[in-house]
Amino acid sequence: MTKTLFVPDHIAQERSTAAKKATVSSNLNTLDPSKFGLPKEDDSLSALEKLPKPTGWRILILPYIMPSETKNGIILSDETVERNRIATNVGYVVSVGPDAYKDKDKFPDGPWCKKGDWVMFGRYAGSKFKIVDAEPRLLNDDEILATIGHPSDILHVL
Repeated sequence: MTKTLFVPDHIAQERSTAAKKATVSSNLNTLDPSKFGLPKEDDSLSALEKLPKPTGWRILILPYIMPSETKNGIILSDETVERNRIATNVGYVVSVGPDAYKDKDKFPDGPWCKKGDWVMFGRYAGSKFKIVDAEPRLLNDDEILATIGHPSDILHVL
């Protein structure tokens, strides 16, 4: 017996769109400070520009967000998507602090990564903080394990 899950069109369309934009959360562009009890800020700045600027030797990473729909069109449960999000140890380098990779003794071959790179890091590395649907991390410069071309190169993307 086959079971069919009926989902309203607008929800199916939202999930399909979200799966196609899996690299960086699109909700960051609609960040509303009033939801957090803060006064409305300058709307001329994008949500990415409102993210904290790393200081010292720290690096700001946006973890990869797995698609919520498989290639065959199966919509994954919210629990599965959340479990994958927590287990992800791959991310996009948003910005690098001014002192990152400046220690010539520690990094004789130069920086391990730069802004715009996809990197791997330890599962529990860095400080996490929550913004809308994303959970950026601030990592120390020596917590980067490797750079990669794209997360789908190494992750099992459904």
